[in-house]
Amino acid sequence: MIVGIGVDTVDIPRFERQLARTPALRDRLFAPAERELSLHSLAARFAAREALIKALGGSGELTWHDMAVTRGNDRVPGFVESETLSRELANRGADRIHLSMTHDAGVATAFVVIEASTLDARHGSE
Repeated sequence: MIVGIGVDTVDIPRFERQLARTPALRDRLFAPAERELSLHSLAARFAAREALIKALGGSGELTWHDMAVTRGNDRVPGFVESETLSRELANRGADRIHLSMTHDAGVATAFVVIEASTLDARHGSE
């Protein structure tokens, strides 16, 4: 059952200007493993964080680092499992996150679907 859907688009040149204007922003927004990635990848990861917040209906107790993005051996993107992220999912009766990211023509876009693998009374089932 789908619990939430979120999408976000980042203007890459504008994002680049923000990072140049405020160098500490890179450390504040991204986990150490992400910080040295290309600008396009960083913009897509920022869009992923924003899409996740929208899919959750708010950030709750999440920090930017709780929403770090990684790619598994299969190259499929996903969020690193943090204790806080797991708790926020559980609070919404969810247990799975699907993430898709892309960047082209000066924009980066991410789409997030949050899913519950079982029906939950808090979300309308009996």
